[in-house]
Amino acid sequence: MIKEVCVENFTHIPIAVEKGAQRIELCDHLSVGGTTVSHDVAAKSLSYCKANNVKVMALIRPRGGTFFYTDEEINIMLEDIIHFKKLGIHGVVIGCLNREAWIDEESMHKLLHVANGMDVTFHMAFNHLSPTRKLEAIDWLASKGIKRILTHGGPLHTKIEQNISILKEYIAYASDKIIIMPGGGITNQNLPMLLESLAITEIHGTRILGDLV
Repeated sequence: MIKEVCVENFTHIPIAVEKGAQRIELCDHLSVGGTTVSHDVAAKSLSYCKANNVKVMALIRPRGGTFFYTDEEINIMLEDIIHFKKLGIHGVVIGCLNREAWIDEESMHKLLHVANGMDVTFHMAFNHLSPTRKLEAIDWLASKGIKRILTHGGPLHTKIEQNISILKEYIAYASDKIIIMPGGGITNQNLPMLLESLAITEIHGTRILGDLV
């Protein structure tokens, strides 16, 4: 079981690693769903994590709000991926949608092209896809070499315990195509129940190892 801990700054990383984090996702401004961290945060975090044999993923998102991006915002994300790739970050966390509640395929192709060779996660934008096309989206993302999908299984205002059945459906459908990684509202308190209920190999959250203070 890989426990991926989402952190907002470097300060929490040593504590997360000490508590057993096997992978770190770097995010800034979690209050708006996360944005891309600064160079210095990424560099310091990567140096520490490499010394402790922990992989680092970086969220690539120029702002909070919707997942519909302008050409200028896509260019910012492309430059961020290129920069983090040169820095040595192991992987990136990305996701672009169009206004029809489907994947922005053109933008995703651009991002994936520059991220070639990196570990790639499709983030919580998955929750905002049309419910009738979620399984189709799993196939599309898997076909592009994306390694995993981060999903709450439903709207983020719901408790993840309410989404067990839909998460089971996603996991069963994804099978050996792509990893379904649950996240959102998972803590060290409800984690045992989720591990018992779901056939998962990876889990994500800010508090899956308890409070990082």
